[in-house]
Amino acid sequence: MDGYRILLVDDEEELRAGIRRKIDWESLGFTLAGEAANGEDALELAEQIMPDVVLTDIKMPFMDGLTLCRQLKQQLPAVRLIVFSGFDDFEYARQAIGMNVFEYLLKPIMASELSQVLVRLRQDMDAQRAQRQDMEKLRRSYEENLPVLRGLFYTRLLNGQLRPGQIQERAARYEIDLTGQSWAVARVHASNLGDDPDELILLSLQTFFQENLADKGWESHWLLYDDDLILLAGFPGPAAVYPLLRELERVRALAEKLLGMRLTVGMGLPVNDLTQLGASSRGAKSALDYRVLLGPGRTLYIGELEPRRDQGLTFTEEDERRLVNAVKLGTPEKVRRFLDQLMQSSRGGVSLNQFQCFFLELVACLVRLAREGEVSLEEAFGPDFHGTIQLADFSSPEELGRWVEERCLRLQELLRRQRSYATSHTVDKAREFIAQNYANCDLSVEMLCDHLHLSPAYFSTLFKRETGMSFTAYVTKVRMEAAAVLLRDTEEKTYLIAGQTGYQDPNYFSYVFKRHFGTSPSRYRADLQSGG
Repeated sequence: MDGYRILLVDDEEELRAGIRRKIDWESLGFTLAGEAANGEDALELAEQIMPDVVLTDIKMPFMDGLTLCRQLKQQLPAVRLIVFSGFDDFEYARQAIGMNVFEYLLKPIMASELSQVLVRLRQDMDAQRAQRQDMEKLRRSYEENLPVLRGLFYTRLLNGQLRPGQIQERAARYEIDLTGQSWAVARVHASNLGDDPDELILLSLQTFFQENLADKGWESHWLLYDDDLILLAGFPGPAAVYPLLRELERVRALAEKLLGMRLTVGMGLPVNDLTQLGASSRGAKSALDYRVLLGPGRTLYIGELEPRRDQGLTFTEEDERRLVNAVKLGTPEKVRRFLDQLMQSSRGGVSLNQFQCFFLELVACLVRLAREGEVSLEEAFGPDFHGTIQLADFSSPEELGRWVEERCLRLQELLRRQRSYATSHTVDKAREFIAQNYANCDLSVEMLCDHLHLSPAYFSTLFKRETGMSFTAYVTKVRMEAAAVLLRDTEEKTYLIAGQTGYQDPNYFSYVFKRHFGTSPSRYRADLQSGG
């Protein structure tokens, strides 16, 4: 394991060199990752190396150690601080910092004393790391949150938000037995609880049903969902719907009598696949809705209220969600794989009209996706596309499938280009803003992000990826280039040029200029005038 990263900050080169040579960093468990001569440089360097520990002097030019510590604690809350100070400012430092500094050391710094401090700091940081990695603590936290995780799992299951491979894996993880061969969803609604029912009342109702519903070979999973009580019933074979309906009606009537609650139970059609539970759940909700016509206080089965018809071939909400996800976020292979599955499901036993409607809905989904991504329909679908597909234009389902696949892959590529253009456009706007505001000494990434309506974290990552430079480094480059032009083309004093390029402190301006160009502003101007 690599050592903890240390940033050393002191304006005395001799002191930094002494510490660098005399401390056996590796044996103490540390790595000297960087050095800086003042707080301004230290902040910029910390942004790049992300130190675990900062050793800093109190008195330094441009930005003192106290200000540096405050800034570091905002940017890197976990960083550990060790502060050096001379005798005259030692008590001031001890009283003023108040920011969880690990140790204060009085100058001159003794290597043995600093080593002992680093040993203690390493032990403390190791203990914190071990605590974070304490698997037993994580396990206990997991168990405490298991009821919440189970509730979330059931909710996503009923909403159709889990893929087939996820369902059994997560059920096993949350210790939920879902081994049935068929399934049905029932919803219990209390009409006399108002629009905002008390969860404790619903929980007591759940307990009542659990205690009184006879076990006749089905497995029962209960949960609260959308202000109703939900039963997810699993059967070892074909769903025994009517025995369950009779049992639910018995317990419903008993609850009304003993608890004084006006209850309606709605049950959806049974399904043979857990991924179809959303359909059964919607059926249960539809059955409940019939209480408006038939009156509350009964058990209703959607299979009797709306007799099952041949549903044929439909492009479902789940199909649309998966297609959009594949085109926007997936790989070409993911798009092909999904379309292959979709084509397989569309074969056999359907009429020509059903087939036509299915692909009209699919293409409408792609058209919406193109418009949302600001992609030209002509570019995505070709110049002859008018928004619809006629089956007569194709000689076989395979030819139609190839047409859909080519359009999906084309749209995927165009959306990717559009996102790339949007990123480039954002960075161009950022460059323009910097060019207009570099003279403002208060220019910051926060000011820029307020202008662009972006979060600083997202913008910093985006800007670094596109330009290869951090925001701070880029602003410095722009300011230095502007300063060079002013030195070349005007007779302005250096301190005035400093103010015109965003630096309140002329000394710090000169320091940054020399670091950037390798020479002082006055020497730079003199060389230009002499033709050197």
